[in-house]
Amino acid sequence: MIVIDLIGAASYTAAVAERIVEGQRRGRRRGELTIATIARLAGVSKPTVSKVLNGRTGVAVETRQRVQALLREHGYRRPDAVPPAATVEVVFHGLESNQAIKIMRGVERVVRQHELALGFTEVNDEGASQGRPWTEWVLARRPIGVIAVYPNTTPAQHAQLAASAIPLVTLDPTGEPVHPTPSVGATNWSGAIAAARHVLDLGHRRVAVISGPAEYLGARARLEGCRAALDAAGIPLDPRLVRTGSFSFGAGREFGRELLRLPDLPTAVLCGNDLQALGVYAAAAELGIRIPQQLSVVGFDDIDTTNWCWPPMTTVRQPFTEMGVTAARMVVALAAGEALSQPRTELATTLVVRDSTAPPARS
Repeated sequence: MIVIDLIGAASYTAAVAERIVEGQRRGRRRGELTIATIARLAGVSKPTVSKVLNGRTGVAVETRQRVQALLREHGYRRPDAVPPAATVEVVFHGLESNQAIKIMRGVERVVRQHELALGFTEVNDEGASQGRPWTEWVLARRPIGVIAVYPNTTPAQHAQLAASAIPLVTLDPTGEPVHPTPSVGATNWSGAIAAARHVLDLGHRRVAVISGPAEYLGARARLEGCRAALDAAGIPLDPRLVRTGSFSFGAGREFGRELLRLPDLPTAVLCGNDLQALGVYAAAAELGIRIPQQLSVVGFDDIDTTNWCWPPMTTVRQPFTEMGVTAARMVVALAAGEALSQPRTELATTLVVRDSTAPPARS
C-alpha cells in the first residue's frame, strides 16, 4: 500500500466544507442504529465495532464479518463522517500503466481546485493490499471519498465504505460494476464499431477479433460492437477468428500466433486493448508477416506506446484524463451531500488512425 500526499492541502474550500459539515455532521436521526446497538446485536464491545468501522486490526475474521454483516443489514451510517484529513483516495489495480498516470492527472486537477489532498492504494490480483482488504486500509485513513479504478469491487465493499459515510465512485476502463455504484466509463461499444468500420472501409473482409475477459462487461461490449459492425456490412464474424483472454501482451502474442497460422489467415485483427495489439505485432514479426502490408492491426485505449511502436498503431482512444476528472467531480459532490444527476457517465471514445492499417494486399 502506498499513500502520497500529492497536493499537501489541509483544508476544504469553503463551499465544499460547508456542505460536508452540514450533510455529514448532522448527528444521528431518530430510529438510526448506534454503535452500541450494533455491538449488542453482534455480541461484541463498542470498541470492537469501532475497529471494524475504521479498518483497524485486532478483530477476529469471523467477528469482523459478523459486524460488517449487521452494518450492511441495518444500513448503518456513522454520524461523525468528516475525516481528520481531507483526502480523496484512488484505488488502482496496477500502477505501472500509462492509463493510471492519465487518470491521476484528471483526479488531481479536481482535488486541487477544492484544496484537497490526493492519495492512492495499489491492489494486487487477490484484491488485497499487503494481506489486508483494501477497504480496511481506506477506512483507517478516513478519506472524504474513494475512486476505484478496479473492476472487482463488490457490493460488500461498497456497503462497508457506505457504513462509514465514504462515497465510492468506480472508474472502469475495463469493466463496469454489477451493483448500483456511481461509475464513469467510456463508450466501448461505439468505439469498437468505429474500429470495425474502419477496416471494412479499407476493404477487409476476413477480420479477426481478440477480446478481453468475458466477465468484463466493457470487453464484451467491444466484442459485440465489432460483431454488430460486421453484421451490418453483411460479413458475419467467423467464430474461428475470435479469441478471448486477458488484456495482456502475452495473450495478444499467443492468440496472434494462432490466428496467423490458420490456413486462411485474417487480413485484419481488432484487439480488445493496445497490449493485446502489441502482442499481435510480436507474433507477426516472428512469422514474417508485415504490418500493414499483409496484416492490419487495431488496438483500443491509445496508450503512449501506440505512437512509439513501428508502425504507429491505429487504435481507439479512451479519454482517461477526462474520466479521472469526471469521477473526481462525482465523488466530491457526493462527499458534500449532493445528489448526482445520473449515477453512470460514459465519455466518448475516438478512433485514431495511424500506420498499422491499410487496404488488404491483393491475392
